[in-house]
Amino acid sequence: MIALLRYQTALLIGSHRWLPPVILYAAWLAISVRGGDPLLDGLGYAAGGLLPAAVWLTRTCVTNEPSAARNCAAAAAGPGRAHLAAVLTAAGTALLLALVGTALVVLVSDPRSTGHQVAVPVLPAAFAGLLAALVCLLMGTALGALSNWPVLRSTGWSIPTGLVAALLLLVLGASPANAAVSGLVTGSLHGTISIPWLPLIATLLIAAAATAVACALSSRRG
Repeated sequence: MIALLRYQTALLIGSHRWLPPVILYAAWLAISVRGGDPLLDGLGYAAGGLLPAAVWLTRTCVTNEPSAARNCAAAAAGPGRAHLAAVLTAAGTALLLALVGTALVVLVSDPRSTGHQVAVPVLPAAFAGLLAALVCLLMGTALGALSNWPVLRSTGWSIPTGLVAALLLLVLGASPANAAVSGLVTGSLHGTISIPWLPLIATLLIAAAATAVACALSSRRG
């Protein structure tokens, strides 16, 4: 698996297809995070921006190989393992974005509540923000796995499906991603920190199930 991850990482870096989702996330941060804004608000916005970025990164990684190269990797390691490596590479790249985004928000934000009246402890807030970012990137990875090959083989369906679903997962109250982000933003009103343990557990299960389905289908449709 380590060799497959190295291969997928080298393929992603060499293709330069990581640039658009990274630029998208950087633009999101530039628009939504400003110096002196409340810390918890900024962490919530930074986490939310990871969901569409992770969807895009997952699509990039699972469709990055030409068919001949994908068949060679599948023959050498098995279709499921090869596909899993692509999904994990996308998740790892999104995790790097989460770390950078969280660190940037901590550096430029005011560690106080929305009204700048109540002090917010930085380290617990950063931990909660990082977990919320993890929830969003895992949800984006799960969505990317289900809205692209081998689950959906048509680009005409996969791209709009991923975009619309990403938007819905951010705004619907039943979504773990929405719960994690809303917990930070709502907590900022009173300077309280909400650790999104339940959304994280739910999203881990969803991401694992979605990835398992995609890997199983890759073995059948390879």
